[in-house]
Amino acid sequence: MYCVYGDIFSGNCYKIKLLLELLQIEHEWKHVDILAGETHTEQFLAKNQNAKIPVLQIDDSTCLSESNAILNSLAEGFSFLPDHGIERARVLQWQFFEQYSHEPYIAVARYINKYLGMPKDREAEYHAKQVGGHKALQVMSISWRKLPFWLAHHQPLPTSACLPTPRWPTKVDSIFQGTRKSLDGWKISNRYLIMSA
Repeated sequence: MYCVYGDIFSGNCYKIKLLLELLQIEHEWKHVDILAGETHTEQFLAKNQNAKIPVLQIDDSTCLSESNAILNSLAEGFSFLPDHGIERARVLQWQFFEQYSHEPYIAVARYINKYLGMPKDREAEYHAKQVGGHKALQVMSISWRKLPFWLAHHQPLPTSACLPTPRWPTKVDSIFQGTRKSLDGWKISNRYLIMSA
């Protein structure tokens, strides 16, 4: 059985949880407190020398880190990851977008606010991230509206790769209008899981 080391409130960890739940893959979740230094323990570093979460432990001797690498590994053979060609390249395109145009703004601002509690010495950095974050959300909104097949038919990885937070901001939620229903403490919106409040 897979074991994921992570923090469910981290977007990079949450998207792993999201895909595991959607694929109904049995797994164990082990919470890692990054603020308490748990990623720097000898035990954790044996799993990931980069000292970051998430980490997917596949078996006793095999671990995989980097959230998008984990997504691609888990999705292999499922409709979430196209087999080849331009569709697979578009999945990679969105994953690279997430790492270079989304995460540096949205995830970092969220970390400063939620995890660090908005310390005075990082307020300017937090505010500086807003323009880039709004631009990323705008690109996602416009692009995904032009590519309805991504949302309606293939249910690809890019959408989970770009999850900004476990609780959707209104602007992102408007991208995924649809019927919702409860699912064991989660909500499903157009087949995308979001944590219940």
